[in-house]
Amino acid sequence: MNSRQRFIESLAYGQPDRVPLFEEGIRDEVISAWRNEGLPGNAQFFSLFPVDAREEVALDVEPRPELSHWSNQRSLLEILRRRLDPEDPARLPADWPEKVKAWHRRDHVLMLRVNWGFFQTLGVEGWSRFEEVIYLVKENPRLVRDIMLLQGDFTARLLERVLADVEVDAAVFSEPISGNHGPLISPKMFEELVLVGYEPILARLRQFGVNNLIMRTYANSRSLLPAIVESGFNCLWACESPPGSMDYSQIRKEYGRDLRLIGGVDVDLLLGDKETLCREIEELLPPLLTDGGFIPLADGRIRGNVPYENYVAYRQLLMDLTTAKASL
Repeated sequence: MNSRQRFIESLAYGQPDRVPLFEEGIRDEVISAWRNEGLPGNAQFFSLFPVDAREEVALDVEPRPELSHWSNQRSLLEILRRRLDPEDPARLPADWPEKVKAWHRRDHVLMLRVNWGFFQTLGVEGWSRFEEVIYLVKENPRLVRDIMLLQGDFTARLLERVLADVEVDAAVFSEPISGNHGPLISPKMFEELVLVGYEPILARLRQFGVNNLIMRTYANSRSLLPAIVESGFNCLWACESPPGSMDYSQIRKEYGRDLRLIGGVDVDLLLGDKETLCREIEELLPPLLTDGGFIPLADGRIRGNVPYENYVAYRQLLMDLTTAKASL
């Protein structure tokens, strides 16, 4: 099987030759540091472990031209409507036909990132705008809802152009809406103000046969999961969450096979001793691998404070466990 086939088969609870093993995103400076810790100087790092190829393409869903100032008045809606034009040729890369032709011949996983999250949609790039948005959510939720609906309709129409040309393997909604203690707005507000804007996007994705609808959360978004699943997302990819807050074993018990899972390995485990790392992974992964619909991966970027020998032990263990599962 190639990487694309493994991914599709895994999330369909099928029979892949093994689950995909994606790379976490390791910067060149980390690999350079590891050469002082035992990585052979002439080794091609990513040839040491099996890695399934994955490409993530982001839609251009920003107002064009960019807004220099975000108003909190209803006049903002008309400004956004003019600057969110799905027919704008610049929304697609200049080399779009060449990319589409190459994707038709691909054997790697192609994911489409369709949304950057609630706060980014409302123009949050720094503290001052974040404070404005928090007050806006409380004082004028109707305007917030209308902005999200406008953005959702625009994105759905842009998706028509993209999905008419290329078949993607998954759609990713990135939602950095939480801190370590929980979401920064209530689950009720999340449902009424955020998910309502995702409805037309999800409907268009389903219309074009995109079966894997991924919500990629950050930090502790546990209390949002009921609404996320109810709205139609069928895959969770939890990133950078504090220990225990997004426990995949418990999430699988609660939601069963309705919710596929990507990630689940606390990247902080790679910072400790190798014995604890291996023990924790050997306890966590086998039941999830046996149940299916699960792709193991560290829940954050691998940084220079991760010892090389720990990363080698982690990747070797992933390979051993996924191979053992495939042979059952």
